[in-house]
Amino acid sequence: MKIAGISGSLRKKSMHRGILRTVAKHLSNKGIEFVAIEIADFPLYDQDLNDQGIPESVQKAHDLLVTADAIVLASPEYNYSISGVLKNALDWFSRIEDQGFNGKAVSIMGASPGLGTSRSQYDLRKVLVFLNAFVLNKPEVMIGQAKGKFDEDGNLTDERTIEFLDKALTSLINLSKQLKA
Repeated sequence: MKIAGISGSLRKKSMHRGILRTVAKHLSNKGIEFVAIEIADFPLYDQDLNDQGIPESVQKAHDLLVTADAIVLASPEYNYSISGVLKNALDWFSRIEDQGFNGKAVSIMGASPGLGTSRSQYDLRKVLVFLNAFVLNKPEVMIGQAKGKFDEDGNLTDERTIEFLDKALTSLINLSKQLKA
């Protein structure tokens, strides 16, 4: 099994990249491959650009996404919604024939100083409906009051949160297996 992860934050020391590092570690312990998909080099979506062909950075990321059995989106909340870079990536992915989210299990995870990205996650769920993804309903990973749960490098350090994240990964793996059956 292979699980792909996308961070909706571009900062190297972001909590969302830290979430994905924790995901990678826990999946490795389960014998599951993890691949991080980078979206930093995607141009802003533009139909004129799209008409010229899918940009190489988008196509390379999509090719990795297609090979995944399930997907983890580590999404921050910007202005009560999805980060612009993540929305831009999803817009590009949606324009590719046989796009990589179609029919796959997806877990949304996020962290914030406040409510744990609940508002952005609900917006993200709407976008994922269009992509025909199957979003894991429970457990929802909304890490609130995150400042004390990550170190200065963005690494998740809170043991209770790490245990909860591991339960979410187990549920994602099970959902992915159910969808393939």
